[in-house]
Amino acid sequence: MSLEYGGKTVYGANIGIMMLETQFPRIHGDIANAYTWPFPVQYRIVRGATPDKVVRKDPLALIDDFIAAAKDLVAAGCDGLTTNCGFLALIQDKVSEAVPVPVATSSLMQIPLVQHMLPRGQRVGVITISKTNLSRAHLEAANAPLDTPIVGTDNGRAFSHGILDDQPSIDFADCRLDLLDAAQELVSEYDNIGAIVLECTNMTPYAADIRKLTGLPVYSIYSFVRWFHQGLVPDRFDLRLDDPRPGLAARSPR
Repeated sequence: MSLEYGGKTVYGANIGIMMLETQFPRIHGDIANAYTWPFPVQYRIVRGATPDKVVRKDPLALIDDFIAAAKDLVAAGCDGLTTNCGFLALIQDKVSEAVPVPVATSSLMQIPLVQHMLPRGQRVGVITISKTNLSRAHLEAANAPLDTPIVGTDNGRAFSHGILDDQPSIDFADCRLDLLDAAQELVSEYDNIGAIVLECTNMTPYAADIRKLTGLPVYSIYSFVRWFHQGLVPDRFDLRLDDPRPGLAARSPR
């Protein structure tokens, strides 16, 4: 007899994404374009949490609203939570204390792991939507080295302005150029960059171009959440029943 157990409202969409309240367009590759993901996700908008308030101001002022959204996603069946802004590393501890599932608020949380993978003498570099506002506190919250090299798209053509000011239309060709300019600045200013982490969840569509330009590994919220999801829903592999190794042939997959 095979028993099935309940306890959730929604099944098959294990990742929950806490969303800022925005109006700017979301292209394929953006965290808020559901077609980006190779698995189902659930979204909750945190009303009043605008890019301006979260990046340029203090997102902890909205912590109760984020926790409410987190709890709602868990009640709806999510087994792991993330957000759509790297600056929300600041709320990691508060949200993780409030819900019974793993929480990965920020792409910046990849920095320590990536740093450990690099050869001696190489460092992780970060591209952010706002170098002006990415502070020591954000790095501390992500357990990242405080001297992490950082460049921003602050003075670019379209990317930072379009997103932080929540414009109803954005020139994505110009956004691509902004990201490539930032990547070039990073590797030109620092001669020991071994990998790049993209802070902003809207930067994923440009990761392949940055990789091509710099020749460096590029990590984004997309790489982070796909890894995160794999722990929540591991791929299942069929075991060969005729495996010649001792002990394996007699076991059947569960």
